[in-house]
Amino acid sequence: MSKYTKEDIKQIVMEKGVKFIRLQFTDILGTIKNVEIPLSQLDKALDNKMMFDGSSIEGFVRIEESDMYLKPDLDTFVIFPWTAEKGKVARLICDVTNPDGTPFAGDPRSNLKRLLKNMEELGFTSFNLGPEPEFFLFKLDEKGDPTMELNDSGGYFDLAPTDLGENCRRDIVLELEEMGFEIEASHHEVAPGQHEIDFKYANAIEACDNIQTFKLVVKTIARKHGLHATFMPKPLFGVNGSGMHANLSLFSGDKNAFWDESADLQLSETARQFMAGVMKHARGFTAVTNPLVNSYKRLVPGYEAPCYIAWSARNRSPLIRIPASRGLSTRIELRSVDPSANPYLAMAVILEAGLDGIRNGLTPPAAVDRNIYVMSPAELKENGIDNLPGSLAEALTELEKDNVIKEALGEHIYSNFKAAKELEFDMFRVAVHPWEREQYIQVY
Repeated sequence: MSKYTKEDIKQIVMEKGVKFIRLQFTDILGTIKNVEIPLSQLDKALDNKMMFDGSSIEGFVRIEESDMYLKPDLDTFVIFPWTAEKGKVARLICDVTNPDGTPFAGDPRSNLKRLLKNMEELGFTSFNLGPEPEFFLFKLDEKGDPTMELNDSGGYFDLAPTDLGENCRRDIVLELEEMGFEIEASHHEVAPGQHEIDFKYANAIEACDNIQTFKLVVKTIARKHGLHATFMPKPLFGVNGSGMHANLSLFSGDKNAFWDESADLQLSETARQFMAGVMKHARGFTAVTNPLVNSYKRLVPGYEAPCYIAWSARNRSPLIRIPASRGLSTRIELRSVDPSANPYLAMAVILEAGLDGIRNGLTPPAAVDRNIYVMSPAELKENGIDNLPGSLAEALTELEKDNVIKEALGEHIYSNFKAAKELEFDMFRVAVHPWEREQYIQVY
């Protein structure tokens, strides 16, 4: 991440011909919000004096507490390359503060910063995340609305002409690189119309900022190609859903705390304790890492998505996999997270779960190196393998029981998130779905 001062930003804006600045933040549900200001308001924004009505944002504050302030993170300044034709637009990601300048308890980004301070008290300096977000590309109709027609029939690692999304994906990569992303891989995924672009790991705040920026770029560039990009976890029945595998590690200075050359698998005691904490709280945090009704259509056996709480260094059916790289690249890969998650909240609950494992010296169960999908219920029980929640309603019940995860969210975010998600599930519960009509309307 580049380091900028106020003077740097004002100079770049003048030199590059920037006309507007977007002050961007993320609400509790993970939706990107922004206030666009002309250059005449830039000084005011850089002095943290830009106010907005927080009562209009999902899960923020009541109308009688509505005044909120946006505090730009100067290091997130970037110019959107695709805006050059009509006057360039730049972006600053902001923290949300109360009128007295203190962090707002309902701001997901500020909440993650709070938990990173807890991490530092344990002697760690960085929580690193390497995300692997997947998405589908659907064609747009003549009105510009998404259809259910995929843009290709390709499969894993296919090339054009089978992969008709290749040009769109390449343009996305070029835009991201111009914005400072270091792209590590770009390829077609397993399902038709499904794609993945991986970028280099970063500290948790920067990585979450990158995920939100990535989603914006993918959707914007896809539309320029006549396509709709969706990060919905399971848009189609019978094919793989979209995940966002999270590669996680803790550092102390320049030392990877997950690596111990002399240990079994070269995996340190810290790594094992962190992993044990993640497994202990997996059922409790799944409502946050998989926050949609649709998320639980992905977490089923047979489509490469984990639904069992186990770990392995060899196979990809458990919740946690240990990739082969060692040294500074030693990490655990949490495979349940999907790209609909609010990344700031997802990393907050995962981090606190792992730190709980470290604080309490937890030990993970033995690795499971068999294909868990083919194990019988008796074998699952014999190996102590539990399931992830099977629905959003079940996940919310587990969240309510897990005080560590509730503390990771804080009372404000927890209560508003839970209320919104209970309403979402209830709307789903009472709706009549096409499957029901297909199955019942003629028979009964």
